[in-house]
Amino acid sequence: MKLSQIASTLNARLENGSPDAEITGVAGIEEAAPGQITFVANPKYAAAARTTKASAVIVDDSFPAISTAMLRSKNPYLTFARAIELFHQPAKYAPGRHPTAVIHPSAKIGEGAHIGPYVVIEEGVQIGKHAVLLAHVVIYRGVSVGDRFFSHAHTVVREGCRIGNNVTLQNGVIIGGDGFGFAKDDQGRWHKIPQPQPVVIEDDVEIQSNSCIDRASVGETHIARGSKIDNLVQVGHGSHIGENSLLASQVGLAGSTEIGNNVILTGQVGVVGHCKIGDGAIVTPQSGVAGDVAAGAIVSGAPAVDHKLWLKYSAILSRLPEIARAVRARKE
Repeated sequence: MKLSQIASTLNARLENGSPDAEITGVAGIEEAAPGQITFVANPKYAAAARTTKASAVIVDDSFPAISTAMLRSKNPYLTFARAIELFHQPAKYAPGRHPTAVIHPSAKIGEGAHIGPYVVIEEGVQIGKHAVLLAHVVIYRGVSVGDRFFSHAHTVVREGCRIGNNVTLQNGVIIGGDGFGFAKDDQGRWHKIPQPQPVVIEDDVEIQSNSCIDRASVGETHIARGSKIDNLVQVGHGSHIGENSLLASQVGLAGSTEIGNNVILTGQVGVVGHCKIGDGAIVTPQSGVAGDVAAGAIVSGAPAVDHKLWLKYSAILSRLPEIARAVRARKE
């Protein structure tokens, strides 16, 4: 594909390079070879842009000029994502039902669906148009799913859950498993609390491998439009996640957590039940949230505090033995 064609398709402004240069693929800035296109979105890779072997680099509008061809964009990371799509089209699955699939006669499946080997679809299920269900997917009774549902192998959607349009479930996702609810009786034994309420997932949500979204005893667990959930995430029963929020790998939400819109929970964040995290807040890696977080806040640590305060804590941490010795010496 010619560089000029790529620039036009990506709505980027070409500088320095030959419009007729042939581009054959994409790569990271340090691995790229002639004929490939790369990008710079993080300032720490700015120097690498001057030594890369790539034929073209996607940069932002203010990036200093370099000798390599540049495609200027307001959002280089997004533009590079779209460039990848030009060279790596997703796999296509032809409509049809594998003979080993087990589909209840009452299930309604829209046109253009691909139903793979050993898929199980139980009674009363409704699935929209152009769904793809790969091997060993199980859809329990009474589930409703919108159009363009993509469910990778070994995913499970439990009874009565409701899923919108353009939802992707990666391998091993469990939607609507029982919430972790037990009450202790007079003999000290744990009595299971029924968890009959559904999980509701709105449009344009992606949930990645081996994540679990639990159903609730009362109310519902709800994931709003456009949110993305990484691998190995636990969303506890009755939790609500707002629109366009990101939950990175190994995040754990206890029951009845409320996450606002455009929130980012980075890797291994844990949130105590019944906490509220406001719109646009960011929680940094391995933090433990034990109370409400204000909208727009950035918090760190366990228990999580304002990020700037946590930086001060961290700077002092290595000096604690020295400070302790000084305090003891004063007392003596």
